[in-house]
Amino acid sequence: MSILTLRAPAKINLYLKILGRRPDDYHELDTLMQKVALYDELELSLMDEPGIHLSCLCADLPEDEGNIVFRAAWLFLEQTGRVGQGVRIVLRKRIPLAAGLGGGSSDAAVALRGLNQLTGAGRTAEELAAMGLLLGADVPFFVYDYPAAWAGGIGEQLEPAAPLRRFTVLLVNPGIAVSTKWAYETFSQTAGRIALTAAGKKFNLSNFSNESGLPLRQRAFLPADLRNDLELVTAEKHCVIGELKAWLLAAGAAGAMMSGSGSTVFGLFAAGTEAQAESCLRELRQEYGQAYLVDSLT
Repeated sequence: MSILTLRAPAKINLYLKILGRRPDDYHELDTLMQKVALYDELELSLMDEPGIHLSCLCADLPEDEGNIVFRAAWLFLEQTGRVGQGVRIVLRKRIPLAAGLGGGSSDAAVALRGLNQLTGAGRTAEELAAMGLLLGADVPFFVYDYPAAWAGGIGEQLEPAAPLRRFTVLLVNPGIAVSTKWAYETFSQTAGRIALTAAGKKFNLSNFSNESGLPLRQRAFLPADLRNDLELVTAEKHCVIGELKAWLLAAGAAGAMMSGSGSTVFGLFAAGTEAQAESCLRELRQEYGQAYLVDSLT
């Protein structure tokens, strides 16, 4: 039996602006997503026995259609005319759950890519991305090999971007699960009364400035460019978000922000401040079990 082992990376949102709500209740976005070297792992193999046999290790997750990986496998088999094919998937979780890091979307995308390889179905990345969009708005980003991309629409209109360089990323998750659906709905209800610039300090002014004057998409991303419209919603409910940002900045991060709908907060530590990042990681791990120092994928 041939077993294919693949890694599914996490992502952070370096920029997330909500442009408005669509008639279908989705939100139009302008967001910059960056993959980082924190991975789940999937083992995929084909079986003679029909059906999808999913095992989730290191996480309390459903192993049926309640799991996006299961749904991704079923969708692939259905759309490629292989519903009688048996599939075995072992999912090893490391990316925190419901944390704004895209773990589920990444897992689903890797399942699609892996099954395409195992079955020899020959579907293009574009075709797999179209399948992925049926599962979730972030899935297409993980289907492609882009280390970073600007995303428009609901997240499916992708434009490759220059990856984040010269920064190490410190991730810390306070153990709070945040519903993406709740975050967007709450944003829609409160956007009128919340000033989007009131999130508090997010970068160290003395470290970086945009001297080029170039539009954001035409230059390297800087800590001063960090933006996440959903942060105010989640941080208003969970004060630990603001506390973690302040902690990271005090430790020497050039910028700090919540990723996605949260609750993971990340700090960007510039080249030359690795020792400060390591020290901050050790301190954070004394209070929070899920803290990671990772590189951006380039």
